[in-house]
Formats: sequence, C-alpha cells, structure tokens
Amino acid sequence: MKIGSYDIQVLETGHFALDGGAMFGVVPWVFWSKTNPPDERQRIDLAARCWLIRGNGRTILVDDGNGTKWPDKLRDIYKLDTSRHDLLSSLNQHGISPDDITDVILTHLHFDHAGGSTTMVGGKPIPTFPRARYYVQKNHWELSQKPTEKDRGSFMRDDFMPLMEHGVLELVEGEFEIFPGIELIVCNGHTSSQQLPKISDGKTTMLFCCDLVPTASHLPYPYVMGYDVRPLVTIEEKKRILPRAYEEGWILFLEHDPAVQAVKLQSTEKGFAVGEKLVV
Repeated sequence: MKIGSYDIQVLETGHFALDGGAMFGVVPWVFWSKTNPPDERQRIDLAARCWLIRGNGRTILVDDGNGTKWPDKLRDIYKLDTSRHDLLSSLNQHGISPDDITDVILTHLHFDHAGGSTTMVGGKPIPTFPRARYYVQKNHWELSQKPTEKDRGSFMRDDFMPLMEHGVLELVEGEFEIFPGIELIVCNGHTSSQQLPKISDGKTTMLFCCDLVPTASHLPYPYVMGYDVRPLVTIEEKKRILPRAYEEGWILFLEHDPAVQAVKLQSTEKGFAVGEKLVV
C-alpha cells in the first residue's frame, strides 16, 4: 500500500497463542469462543504482524514480533510457530537485510512486540538492526525498568536492555510527528505510554492499532484484554479513537488478528464493527 511518499508492506513474523480468557477479560467464553476458537489448552491463535515502511530515504519497522530467543519450554507455552514466516525471512522477501533498517518504532516493550529487537550472538543478545535507531516512549521505558506484579511477565529484559547498552535506543515523549506524515498517538490503558503510529497523506490514513484493538473481535468497547493495566482507560481511548476513525474513513491495522490484516469500520446499533476487510 502506498500512502503519500511511503510504501507500506506487512511483515508476517509468525503466529503464537495466548489464553483466550486473558485476551478478552470479562467477556464470557461463550461469546469470544465463537469468533476465536481456543485449542485444548484454551489458547487462541494470534498473529504478530509488523509494518515495513519505505520512503523519504528511510526504511522503518513498526514493531518486530516475538523474536527467536525462546527456550523450548516457553515456545511450547506460547505455541510459537515460525515454520512459515519469521521476521528476517519476511524482510528478505522484500530484499531487505538487517543493515538496511534505519529506524524501529516500538509501540511498547512487551515480548510479542519487541522480541525481534535483539538476536543472540555468541550467547549474548545484541541489536538485530545495528544501524537503526529504536524509538520508545520515555514513560514506558521507565515502567519496563520497574514493572508491576501484573505486567512483569510481559517484559523480557534481553529484548530491550541491549538497545540502551549499545546506544541505539532513543526515548521520546508524547504525541508528535516522528517522521513526515507519521504521527504517534499515545495510549495508556493497555500499558503506560503505548505509542500507535498513524500514517497519513491527507487522503488515506492508516492506524497501527497495536494492543488498543489487537483483533477485529476487540472492536466493541467492552472487549478489553485482561492484560490491560487500566481497562477503563482502554475503553475511554477506544471511545476517543474509533469514532474518529469511522468518521474519517481510517484503515485500522490489526497486529494480532490471525486472519484479518486491516479493516474499515461500519456503525451499527451495537457499535462499531468490521465494515470492510483489507489486505495492506
């Protein structure tokens, strides 16, 4: 997809699975299991998609998936499957090597979004993209250094500490245009200072929904993950962003939906729903 001076491709980095109840919070099993059927361990299938953005002399990644630094026990728990796709093979399909990446926008530092930021070499994690600058919100970085009991399991220090140690991490603050035509929207419901990139040329706008709306099934306001540290804030953020997305015809990119890359919204009596499914 081309928006303004940018070409945007979707990178599939593999699938994984999380507990369905945790993914839908207070929503009863009888509802979410119809759209997201669980396996025998009550896990639902999830994608880990990223953006590859090229233009204006830059080659930008938005998030980088789960990565490859996983021991067998955790691979089994999270049902990690990179048999068809992983980050580097997907980049290679577009003729891109790790050295070509100029920038990595990390929406936040949970393992399924920042795991590919580093790679094990000689038993030590080092930045996967050595020539890139990595961007994360300062408030979120501070949380990652002292996570709470609720979200500690989502942060794996080998994913992000080497970025600071190698001097490639840039801490940013608030909402602003990080590159021409690419704006960061900050949300605090899922985690402190999650940054959602929005790319627009005035005619077409696409929002990287990240964990504000991880799948198409999470479009209804009350469908909020149990992982969210401030679920009521997530609901208010959805109430702020989704009406605007509908009114202005935004494309909503779904990072974790196993089958649907992106959608446009329709308004129904029950709220916003999928109006059109899109392939980016």
